[in-house]
Amino acid sequence: MKIKTFVVGPLLTNCYLISSENEFAIIDPGYLTKELLKEIEGKNIKFIILTHYHWDHVLGVKKIKEKTGAKILIHKADKDFLKIEVDWLLEGGEEIKLGKETLKIIHTPGHSPGSICILGKDFIFTGDTLFEDGFGRTDLPGGSQKDLESSLKTLNKIIQPEMKIFPGHGPSFNKKE
Repeated sequence: MKIKTFVVGPLLTNCYLISSENEFAIIDPGYLTKELLKEIEGKNIKFIILTHYHWDHVLGVKKIKEKTGAKILIHKADKDFLKIEVDWLLEGGEEIKLGKETLKIIHTPGHSPGSICILGKDFIFTGDTLFEDGFGRTDLPGGSQKDLESSLKTLNKIIQPEMKIFPGHGPSFNKKE
């Protein structure tokens, strides 16, 4: 799996362009930059995967959908917070094929009711559920500290020390022992 990071928008959101073979997905296009638009030009973008509904992760979705026809995926618990039409409502547990890779959706509520993480073979995209130095806030609509604590316990069991963690903000990192 190839992973390219774009830091976008005023909140410095990580937007990821991932690929396997000749198939691509974009995770959390919170803001469109010339660099990102140039990078996706002419590519087979199959999916736009949203880790949660907050504006800094979804602002560029509509334009990317118009340009590429990619399917928009978000957890069903965040659907009503969005003002765009979604192609695939996730529940958690789904496996998404991208080229030769399989990505597994893990429902991790807390930061938002529909927060998800995206698990690959030796990496995970954690959105705003988990950062190198902490976790996402729970004081926004739909947030829950209790749910987030449960989600972090789940992630602690899933994430192995050798896995690369790609958060919604800040640098990628490996799990600390």
